[in-house]
Amino acid sequence: MAKITGIGGVFFKANDADSLRKWYADNLGIPVDPHWGGAMYGDTVWTIFKADSRKFDPSKQPFMINYRVDDLDAVLAQLRAAGATVDDKVDDTEYGKFGWAMDPEGNRIELWEPKE
Repeated sequence: MAKITGIGGVFFKANDADSLRKWYADNLGIPVDPHWGGAMYGDTVWTIFKADSRKFDPSKQPFMINYRVDDLDAVLAQLRAAGATVDDKVDDTEYGKFGWAMDPEGNRIELWEPKE
């Protein structure tokens, strides 16, 4: 069985993303990169999106978790076989392959198979 190997990222929306990013930087020392609004901790990405971002659609939730997986194609096939809603689109990027699905509660999850 293909499986999750870790958390690849935590993403959430904010009504005033710029101010909230600054609050986290000033009060918790998160090194927010002003070019993309997030920070890297090893292989884990932390990002605040603007409230009107469509990145998490079709989920209505204000957050999305990115999970690292050992075999993206196999995980997506497992989810489809289990009846989950899985996006047809898979992005193959310089960072690895990304796919998306919805859990039974309507939360969008991002699945990431990093490059070797």
